[in-house]
Formats: sequence, structure tokens, C-alpha cells
Amino acid sequence: MKHLLLFVLSFLSLATYSQEYSSNETASVINDTVKNKKGEVLNEVTVTANKPKKPISAARSGIKVMDLPQSVQIIGSEVIEQQQAIRLSEVIKNANGVYVGSARGGAQESFFSRGYDMSGNNMFKNGFRYNAGSIPEVSSLEKVEFLKGGSALLYGNVAPGGILNLVTKTPKFIRGGEVSMQAGSYSFYKPTIDFYGPLNNSIAYRITASYENSESFRDYVKNERIYVNPSLLFNLSDKTHITLQGDYLSADWTPDFGTGIYGKDILDLPRNEFFGALWSTGNTKSSSASLLFNHDFNENWKLSFNSSYQTYRRTQTSTAQLSTIQANGDWKRGLTKADAGENIFGDQLSLQGTFNTGNVKHQIFTGVDYENALTPSYTFGFYNPAAPADLITTEATAINLYNYDYGTQSTVIPFQTRTTQLTSTETQRFGAYFQDLVSINQYIKVLAGLRWSWQESEATTTKEVIGKDVNNKNVITTTYENAVPVTATKVLNRAFSPKAGLVIQPTTDFSIFASYSNSFTPNTGTTVNGDVLDPSIIDQYEAGIKKDFWKGLLSTNVTVYQISNNNLAQTAQFLADGVTQNANNNLKELVGATKGKGLEIDITAHPLIGLNIMAGYSFNETKVSKSSGTNGSLVVGDILARTPKHTANLSFFYKLPSGTLKGLTFGAIGNYIGDRTGGWNDDYLWTAVAPTPANPKPDPAYTITIRDRDIPLEGYATVDASLGYDWKKFSFLCKLSNITNELNYTVHENYSVNPIAPRQVLASLRYKF
Repeated sequence: MKHLLLFVLSFLSLATYSQEYSSNETASVINDTVKNKKGEVLNEVTVTANKPKKPISAARSGIKVMDLPQSVQIIGSEVIEQQQAIRLSEVIKNANGVYVGSARGGAQESFFSRGYDMSGNNMFKNGFRYNAGSIPEVSSLEKVEFLKGGSALLYGNVAPGGILNLVTKTPKFIRGGEVSMQAGSYSFYKPTIDFYGPLNNSIAYRITASYENSESFRDYVKNERIYVNPSLLFNLSDKTHITLQGDYLSADWTPDFGTGIYGKDILDLPRNEFFGALWSTGNTKSSSASLLFNHDFNENWKLSFNSSYQTYRRTQTSTAQLSTIQANGDWKRGLTKADAGENIFGDQLSLQGTFNTGNVKHQIFTGVDYENALTPSYTFGFYNPAAPADLITTEATAINLYNYDYGTQSTVIPFQTRTTQLTSTETQRFGAYFQDLVSINQYIKVLAGLRWSWQESEATTTKEVIGKDVNNKNVITTTYENAVPVTATKVLNRAFSPKAGLVIQPTTDFSIFASYSNSFTPNTGTTVNGDVLDPSIIDQYEAGIKKDFWKGLLSTNVTVYQISNNNLAQTAQFLADGVTQNANNNLKELVGATKGKGLEIDITAHPLIGLNIMAGYSFNETKVSKSSGTNGSLVVGDILARTPKHTANLSFFYKLPSGTLKGLTFGAIGNYIGDRTGGWNDDYLWTAVAPTPANPKPDPAYTITIRDRDIPLEGYATVDASLGYDWKKFSFLCKLSNITNELNYTVHENYSVNPIAPRQVLASLRYKF
């Protein structure tokens, strides 16, 4: 709580952040020609915006931010550069209410918002859903858009917390670019290039590339990344434009499931100690290619067609996560090998237009989208090369976490592997939508829309069959290569996703809004009658105020919301006869519920030329509000795991615009994550009651207890500070992160308990052409 109080005091003293940051809010126009005095040049003219903020690409519809009945945050490239961010999690420190839930063994960062995981379907790049199983590259980002609240109308099956859209840099018809080098603690270095310019009068190019190599504050943990992002812009005419984009990422990393945990307690072990096998290795490869076609029929009507193909693959060989540790520190390390990927093909066709019916203005957005995703996932068995028929189902060398010695550990993988199973899931999504922003007059606007979504998935499994011989040893009776693929029943989900909002604008820089939207979440399992379970429908209500003061020098946004899932899938209590107790967790019914409520405050300030202040505070409480009480169902009143009640952010960056120290820059960013839990949510555990001579038929036949599965985590705050200097085309910036050397953890379920990074230094040297 002391960390939060410090943030509140800072928040009150600095006035802080809003719905959007853009370096163009206060722009400097150089070499401007004075009206009616041709040839006379102004050295510098400062322009401040006093108009509704521009549309953002995540909203897709061209609607201005002030007209949207939901909250928006944008983190621009200038902030990313000043912050010297090298990971998306660092950029997200500026986004109020978004936080890292876990590090997932070092392979990815999982983000949460408003009580919901965003890593499944809520992560987008240039408007297309992308696989969040890797850590995205930051060097190519022009901005990061956070569209809070319900976005199912435009994006289909997304969680209600909001979406993150990563927007990459695009070509320019002026020559320019930069080269930079970042270097810092733990042998970190990263050179980056960014070149752009015209090829001719109608074609422009841009290429961004980076190489990263580093060790870690964790012993024996390494990272190496290669990234390339080329793009071309074709201006076929004044009204027709085509953008081609591509990117490629190859990342070699060490799987690291963090420190040890026993029961609900994180063990008091050195932050640097790595307990995985020294031969652990992981690789992630991802690439994409996209085409964006835009045609303006006239100033009121615009047609867009976007197409994208993405491929992703992650391989990993290591010891398993630290989840079976004994009280004395003994850990029998299990072996694990993974090979999983995803290929995503998507198309989007949309029409945007404005027209009037009498004195009423309509701004419509309508279209269709289609996506096909194929996700192969392999399962492996370990075996002894000396006896290939014998499957090894035990573990690697056992260790003790309290007496761990790197010198006794082998760097060679001790066992060979073979493929034992392949599961490929194909998912197809189709959606059609229509929305209309109706401006009844300049003060009252109504947004109404509806989406119909169709989603079908089908899984095919090929696996070897293992039997036992007379000596009770494992033997393979059917190899994977000879196994017959088995296709499961198709799972089909259909849902309507409506959205309605009211916006009242007393002035062009003041909006009051309220909205309702819903989204859907597909469910696994079947009903007791064998039918595919319907999707869960999640309702969201949101209201807020957006206000700009002093011609945009101070912008504020206050939002309240409620999110209700009134038909959460839980284990069915009885079988189809309505009497027999159900013990099968795959038989479910829509009888559970969760309810979340929250408050978000965002403020942005530009009180002086060169000074940008950003801050925010969020409160969220998402609880289980209804439960069937059956085996494995959630406990009423329990707060959802990995959901802090309080988060806050506060930052400022200042560049001296004039004087003897012109070009000197300094700034700081603070981030607070409140108390939360790791692990899983508690659930009900049904245990059969053994009959006794006195009670041969016990009634009830089961005893019900609550299985305690959550891991308490205290809140924490980190502070980073930076200092730099710009001289002509050179700039130097140095950052000290986690100044107080705070120690805390991200926890995924009951494993991957990863400590946050300690105090580190990072410096960058940049030359701009």
C-alpha cells in the first residue's frame, strides 16, 4: 500500500495523462512561408491543436477519438525512443490498466487488462490478429494503440478488456533515417537501422532492421534476435494507395521458468540463480507479409482491402517448469520438448463513408473479414539411446535448490526424443459488421452497430499407441509414423455482437459518453446430452468523460465500467438423468458468472515546450459472482488470479528547447502493480465419502472442500530515470532502470515464477540523417 500512496502523491502533484499521446499535438513547423509575403521565411512557428483528436487505426472506422464512446490510449514513437524501450512490456508501462501477467518461461510476455488475458486473441499488428507466443520487436514500432473496452464489433472473438494494436513504421517520400547502437548491463548490445525515402515520384520505401545479443541477470540465460522489417508504398494516384509490408524475426533464447515455489510460497533464493538444465534451448521464428489497399472515391467515401499472411513457430527443449519441488528443496526435473506453430491468413474488406439525411449526419463503417488459422503442435517422448524401445518417463538429474552447483551440471542433452503425437487445429472465422455514427447535431452523437460472427474449429490428432510387454516395460505397438489420424467433431460457434453508444459534446474539446457492447468466448467440452457448448456472452457497460484544457496542453479521460459474464461454463452437476452426480470435467453447463467493475483515470500534459507528462490510475475488481458448486468449479467471491486491484503509471520527459543547455533531455517513468495472486483461482473439490458399517450409504455421497490454489503476490513499484543530450544530428541517452532494485515476480499459474529485472544501465547513441 505504501507504493500506491507514493504514486497518488506524485499523481496529485503533477496533473498527469489522458487518452492519447501524440508528438504532433504541439508541432514545430520549420521554414513556413508567411501568407501574402511570398519568400519570407519564419525560423519556427509553434502550432497547438485545438480540435478533436485524429482517428486511430485500431478503431478502423475513421471516427475521431473524441467521438468514440470508449477510452483510447496511444503511445507514440517519441515516447518509445525517449524511454529506450527494448520490450513491449516496457512500452506498456505507459498504458494505464495494462500489465504483464507472466513471462511464460522467457518465451513470451502475457498481458492483462480489466481482468482479462489479452494474449490469446486481443493482440494485433497493423490491424491483423497475430500470434502472441513470441516477444514482438519494438524497434519498428511507430506507435502502440490501446483501444479499451469492447471491440468485438470490429474484431470478432476478442476478450472485453481491450485490444493492443502495434503499428509499424511506413515509407516516406522524403529521404531520411537513422542508425543507433544500444548497449547496457549484462553484455547487452543492439544495433538498429532505419532508412526511408522515395524510389521515384510514386514509390517510397522503408527498411528497419536490428540485431540483439545479450546475457541476463539470470545465470546462463542468453538471448539473440535478428529482425528485418521492409515496406513499400505505391501511390497509384492521388486517390489510390497500396502499402506492402513484411517482417521477419528469429529469436534464440534460453527457457527460464524462474525460481522455486513450494505450495504457495516463493522460495527465498538468489535472483540470479537459474535452475533449468544448462543444455536448455529455445527458438522462435515469425514472419508476415501484408497488403493494404486504400481507394478514396471522393472526400466522403473510402474503400479498403487488407490481406495478411503470418507464420509462427516455436521450438524448445528444456527441463520442465518448477512445480514439483519438495519442502527440503529437492526437485526431480522433468524433461520437456515442444514444437508448436501457427499459420494465419486473413482478409478484410471495408467501406467507410459519410452522408446526410436532412440535418442528420451519418458516418458509416461496414465490411466483412475472414481468417484461417492452422496450429500444429507436436508431442515428444524421451528415450534412452542404448535401449530405444524403452520410453523414459522419469526425469533429468535431480537437484536441490538450496545446494545447487552449476559445476555438476551437464551441458549435453542426456536423452534423445521422437515424435509421439501431432495435433493440428484449424480454425476459420468469418464476420460481417455494420456501424453508424449518427450526429443528430453538433452536440449529440449516437453510435450503433452489429456484428455477426461465425467460427469453426476442427482438431486432427495423430499419435502413437503405447502398450506394455510381459515384463511391464513400455513398448510401442503403433508408431507415430504408422498411426491413423483421428479427426474430432467440429466445434461451431455463432454469435451476434451489438454495440451502442451515446456521445454528448458541449464543446469540440469536451465529450461525455456511455456505451454498451458484448463479446463472446468459445467454450470447450459438451453438454450432458453430447451437444457442443454454446459460447459465453460477456456484457460490458462503460461511461466516461474526455476533456482537453488550454488548447490541448492538458487532456483528461475518466472512465468507469462493468463487465459481466453471466453464463460462464462450469462442470455440470448431474448427468443427463438429472440425478447421477457428474464426475466428468468435460461435461459442462453455462451456470457460472463473473462480474468486474473498474475506474480508469488518464491525463496528459504539455505545460511547456519540450515537456510531456503522462500518468494514469486504474482500479479493477473482477470476482466470481455465481458458481454451480460442482467439482472443479470456481468459488463465489474469489478475485480472478493475476488481476491487481490497483495499477498506476507516471512519467515525464523534458528536452530543453533553448538556452546554453539546449538539447539536454531528462525524464523518469514510474509504474505500480498492486497486490494480486498468481497460480489458479480456488475451486471446489468433491471427494467421495467412503461407506462405513454404521453408514453404508453415506448421504451426501461426496464431501465438498475448497482447493486453495492461489499464490499471494505483494504490490510493487519500479522507477526508471534517463538523461541525454542532442548535438546536431547526434543524440546520446542513458537510462537507469529499477533504481530502487525492487524485487518482485510475475507468476503464470503455479509455474514460471520469474523475478523482475534488477537495477540496470542502458545507453544509446543515435545518428539521424
